[in-house]
Amino acid sequence: MIFKGIKVTAGILTAAVVFSGAGMTASASGSGAMLPSAGVDLTIANGNRLEDILTSSSIPVESIIEWINTEDSQGRFTEGAVSKEAAEEELFRNLVIAQVNAYVNVRSIPSEEGEILGKLYNNSVGTFLEEENGWYKITSGTVTGYVKAEYCVTGEAAVEIAKAVGTRIATVTTQTLFVRMEPTTESGILGMLPEAEELLVLEETEGWAKVDVEEGEGWVSTDYVSLHSEFVQAESREEEAARLAKEEEERRKAREAAAAAAAAQNNNNNEGGNTAPSAPAQQPASYAVGEGSEMGVAVADYALQFVGNPYVYGGTSLTNGADCSGFVMSVYANFGVSLPHSSASDRTQGYAVDGLENAQPGDLICYSGHVALYIGNGQIVHASNSKTGIIVSGAGYRKILAIRRIF
Repeated sequence: MIFKGIKVTAGILTAAVVFSGAGMTASASGSGAMLPSAGVDLTIANGNRLEDILTSSSIPVESIIEWINTEDSQGRFTEGAVSKEAAEEELFRNLVIAQVNAYVNVRSIPSEEGEILGKLYNNSVGTFLEEENGWYKITSGTVTGYVKAEYCVTGEAAVEIAKAVGTRIATVTTQTLFVRMEPTTESGILGMLPEAEELLVLEETEGWAKVDVEEGEGWVSTDYVSLHSEFVQAESREEEAARLAKEEEERRKAREAAAAAAAAQNNNNNEGGNTAPSAPAQQPASYAVGEGSEMGVAVADYALQFVGNPYVYGGTSLTNGADCSGFVMSVYANFGVSLPHSSASDRTQGYAVDGLENAQPGDLICYSGHVALYIGNGQIVHASNSKTGIIVSGAGYRKILAIRRIF
């Protein structure tokens, strides 16, 4: 991953963005993820993905904080270094974290008369610069401005919240990575992961990270992953406008692609052909598809034909075997929509949906190292693993990282 950030030393955070505006106080919703662990120096950078939406109309811009190890070759801290725990807490004391129902406005001056420069979403972070008359001046993403202090926390109050809202991610850096049952190369293999897959980190030990995968909780060697922690930052007015325009254009293209695919299929049927994959010879039990858009319901209906078919690592065949992202990719390909063969990349497709309660049939439900299709009524259809194949499950069976809508 390429970072275009600024280097800082714990306790001397040089950057600024300020937010202000009205909002209603709300409690933090913790992610339970692990936090950065290493030496003193840090790199703060803006991520290029938009996810984890907190409102139905706006998506916060992701931030990444990667810790750079400052130990020498003998494992000793370099001169002037402090413990990772002390550095971590000092960093978090300098954060300003929004605690609101939706977002708080970032303004140009410490007043509600100031121009709105952007939005700081609930649990999003900025770096504290100064306090003035009940306003915090902060920097966050590309925005620097003022946010009303009563809707945010900083200092000691920010430390525990930062630990809860930060998400620790491991990105696979080798072509195929084994997930072990225990943190040793002598342990049994729980599953396999492709390069660039992103995993939720639950725990870290010397040389190993405990991760959440479809087969359960397992361990990966840190020699073959890159570790970073993600925090959501502010979104400027210009970024919000550009994002909304891009999402509308993507929806338009998806609808057009689906209409073209439907027309081609009708022509083929009229000529006596059939290009769609055949359903299993023995139909599985029927499942009720929930209410939603016409195209989303059609996607869910189509996907359910293949319940009972096998899971194959790296596969894309709906009949002979597919993995999770191969299944989703091939289902949407039938509707003329091209999706990547990567569950990590699926987290950036389409546009974000605010919570499972707002999900509709056809939405992508993204987990750590896994992706599924929502069919409604709290259920998903997915290529689960080699033991179960393509099945229907409850959508909340694992922690959901993102929900994306294509149409």
